[in-house]
Amino acid sequence: MQMIRIVAVAATAAGIASCAGGTRSAADPPQPEFVPGGTLAQVYYWRAKSGKLDEYSKYIRELAEPIDHEAQRRGAFLTVTTYVAHDTASAWTHMRVFILRDSAQLKGLSVALDSAGIRLEPDSTKRRVRSAYSATLRDRVGAVTVEVLR
Repeated sequence: MQMIRIVAVAATAAGIASCAGGTRSAADPPQPEFVPGGTLAQVYYWRAKSGKLDEYSKYIRELAEPIDHEAQRRGAFLTVTTYVAHDTASAWTHMRVFILRDSAQLKGLSVALDSAGIRLEPDSTKRRVRSAYSATLRDRVGAVTVEVLR
């Protein structure tokens, strides 16, 4: 049942995946916007650990988004949007949707994000501490690549 819910959310994400970058919540519904050239979306699902929803959202805003923007500036993807579900019955609390031009961008996304993280924080010890900290905030629920329908 949980997998069906994830697939349903992924299909919904494909429909709204062309939204502008930023963090959104259910109180701030997405406003669909055409992203020229966007053909694929890489969707990541995360679940904040109990009592860590706000702290994980802050982590995304303060640590993940600067890395995202650096990777985007270098052409890694077209846009990224983070959606936050406050429904405790949901399998995920945070869905991050990266809109990509093509399969070449998809193939290089992970490396581009890692490289941007290294550029912004060259100290490998600090990066390991940041990674360990993120593990205290969230669990990965899954990921899916979807086609953006126009």
